[in-house]
Amino acid sequence: MPKDASTSGLTAPRIGGASRPGLCTDCGVSRMGDGKACGRACQFIAPDYPALEQAAHGRETIPDQGEEHFFGVTQTMMRARLEPAAPGAQWTGITTTLAAELLRAGAVDAVLSVAPDPTDRWKPMPVIVTDPDEMAQCRGMRMGYGPTVALVEPAAAAGHKRIALVGIPCQVYALRALEAELGFERIYVIGTPCSDNTTTENFHIFLALLDEKPETVSYLEFRADYKVELRFDDGRPTRVVPFLSLPISRLPADFFPMTCKTCVDYTNRLADITVGYMGGDGDQWLIVRNDRGAEMLALLEGRLQTRPLTDKGKRDGAVKGFLANTERAAGGMPLRSMPDWLRPVVSFLQPRIGPRGLEFARARVEMKAIETVLHLRRAHGAKMKNMVPEHVWRVAARYGLTPKEGEQRDMD
Repeated sequence: MPKDASTSGLTAPRIGGASRPGLCTDCGVSRMGDGKACGRACQFIAPDYPALEQAAHGRETIPDQGEEHFFGVTQTMMRARLEPAAPGAQWTGITTTLAAELLRAGAVDAVLSVAPDPTDRWKPMPVIVTDPDEMAQCRGMRMGYGPTVALVEPAAAAGHKRIALVGIPCQVYALRALEAELGFERIYVIGTPCSDNTTTENFHIFLALLDEKPETVSYLEFRADYKVELRFDDGRPTRVVPFLSLPISRLPADFFPMTCKTCVDYTNRLADITVGYMGGDGDQWLIVRNDRGAEMLALLEGRLQTRPLTDKGKRDGAVKGFLANTERAAGGMPLRSMPDWLRPVVSFLQPRIGPRGLEFARARVEMKAIETVLHLRRAHGAKMKNMVPEHVWRVAARYGLTPKEGEQRDMD
């Protein structure tokens, strides 16, 4: 992206204000004009998923229907890839292509998203896109906090009436909580699953531990085959690193912020359509949640290749091992380290006998529920009652994690 990030079809409005102290992912609400909006909109205060599901999807999650126990309201779910793949996309480009096609069809006037900051390719910069071709600048992964929801104010000021937002779960929750107050004629929401975010500065520490030339890393992806893929802009070939060989133990203790250790919505339950990878088994994974999501997906007709969802392996051992390690971490104890000689053996076996497809996605959702309960219980016990939704408790119960006295709202 050029030094001047704005073009005729892509603008990066100046966003003032600041994030709030405490549990905050800087979704953008605290930077808006209404100083009390955070109290109504923050996922980390007192989320009400049933009410917002009803408003967004026309119904609440039905836990015993299909996979909704794990992934939320679902109209259809599929494994897909865009053909041909969009150049520069993180996967095949479904997310940005959906947004571009909304603009091209005239369904929206503007898309609120993030693009790379001109000074740092990994830093998210909130942008308003009005030209479908400019959505190409939003392709790829960003790491760090991007106050995207704050863009609703300059979007409204510019006269946009129908908008789309591309966002992660905490941003989407805030948007849905405020949606009725914002005055737009229509809002489409393209969601991606939680990304286990960290600050851009911390991410650079991670890159420096992964590669001797971190400034040349142009692509990084945690794949569903238990490997991280690295690409470079200095001519070196693609490199693949098994999860078990990652330098996790060498990261600073605060690498993953408490907000991401206590995420209560890993799959973006309030988006119209969720575009991720966890259940894709090498492809992208789509969850269409309502008619707006189906409307968006129809815009890709003829360009989307779909395949049956896979469901392989068993997650129990992996999740129970994660539970044991998280209990140690939440208690301030060092994690148990695998012997070096065993790492290549397990790395070989993981993609062959470990959970894949839907079973991998279920495992990740269960792990996040476990992590949320254990870390929040230790660090912010007083928040448990209001912050942990019922869908998290339902998932965690399989592993013996149930509400203690005072940790659950009165359901009467």
